[in-house]
Amino acid sequence: MSKRPENKSYGGLWEFPGGKIEDGESPEQTLRRELWEELGVEPCEQCFQVFSFASHRYEDFHLLMPLFLCRQWDGIPRPKEGQEIRWVYPNRIREMDLVPADIPLAQEIGDRLKQGKRFEA
Repeated sequence: MSKRPENKSYGGLWEFPGGKIEDGESPEQTLRRELWEELGVEPCEQCFQVFSFASHRYEDFHLLMPLFLCRQWDGIPRPKEGQEIRWVYPNRIREMDLVPADIPLAQEIGDRLKQGKRFEA
């Protein structure tokens, strides 16, 4: 999860990494570009699995946002835009202070994905 900078709209709230589609991009290409720009990781487009989507009306626009799962990438996630980032178990995401469009996605993630078990040697 990424925390929005205080000087942006919804500053201080948490969100899923990603961003706006540029002309000529597919949603998968956008996510790949955004994950590199924001976190310095490089997933392959074939590593994405469509999970859900959000349709949310903000004051000045309507957002239709796909949510993808990505389980494999190259690189170590590091904040490249000065934002705070955090790994969060699926059942704990809905406890975070989220941007409005991400709230129903957090609920769905918590309901559909199981927290991984830890194995100790």
